[in-house]
Amino acid sequence: MPVSRNFDELPRIATREGYGSTLVELGKEDKNVVALDADLAAATKTCMFAKEFPDRHINCGIAEANMAGIAAGLAASGKIPFMSTFAMFVSGRAYEQIRSSIGYPGLNVKIGATHAGISVGEDGATHQCNEDIALMRSIPGMAVINPSDNIEAIAAVRAAYAYKGPVYMRFGRLAVPVFNDREDYQFELGKGIVLREGKDLTIFATGLCVVESIYAAEMLAADGIDAELINIHTIKPLDDALVAASAAKTGRVFTVEEHSVIGGLGAAVCETLSEKCPTRVTRIGMNDVFGESGPALELLHKYGLDAEGIYKKIKAAL
Repeated sequence: MPVSRNFDELPRIATREGYGSTLVELGKEDKNVVALDADLAAATKTCMFAKEFPDRHINCGIAEANMAGIAAGLAASGKIPFMSTFAMFVSGRAYEQIRSSIGYPGLNVKIGATHAGISVGEDGATHQCNEDIALMRSIPGMAVINPSDNIEAIAAVRAAYAYKGPVYMRFGRLAVPVFNDREDYQFELGKGIVLREGKDLTIFATGLCVVESIYAAEMLAADGIDAELINIHTIKPLDDALVAASAAKTGRVFTVEEHSVIGGLGAAVCETLSEKCPTRVTRIGMNDVFGESGPALELLHKYGLDAEGIYKKIKAAL
């Protein structure tokens, strides 16, 4: 796709909106789709599903571990449950139940985790989950998806529905530019998308950091640095072939994520490259610190996860 688009002119929609609206569409298509939430339906947007299908929506209350158990039971009886709450609560409080009751038997449960990363903003460190990808990708058989905009979120929910097995989907609170609005856009679980071809270095980005990395790539291009940019929407299963091929092509890799540099996209890329194509990698993300309370955009800037920060970190590393 052309990198020189003016994203300021594009509509901005939070990826959680795509989650809620697509759940309704799936509910119309399949009566086995059910939605569960932990007293946060308005925030996770499962309220859309609850309004349309009140008999197929279960508010489990502030009892995330119990919600995981209920979802497991529904899946075991042939239903397709989508369980939803904030990323911090579902990956943290319910980790054991997800691991043992959903992951271990390989049940067909879909987890819609909203309000991930520091872009939760003023809610602060207790609600800003920067560890969820690390936790969920460690569970055997769990697919992990982190869409970059509303269009990708819609596609991700449909892909999760079609996938037979547990899926963790990560959604944001912050409205982000809808940039995947092109006719040739295709979402395939486990396959990265090359947004920009380059020869000097590769940027692997995920989630809301994808659009910021597009801007950063433009800034690098102005300096004569030709960056290849790849959107990694599926962190597990990772597109190992694409990761290795791009690293072999450019010889220098950067990963960008609104997540801890420990256990997330950066770690997954390093694991792959250490085995398939040893390459120097610089991980850009949360550097083993907790977040803090503040406006989302200001936090992204402070922690170097906006376009300017990504550009500066890449230039400094080079």
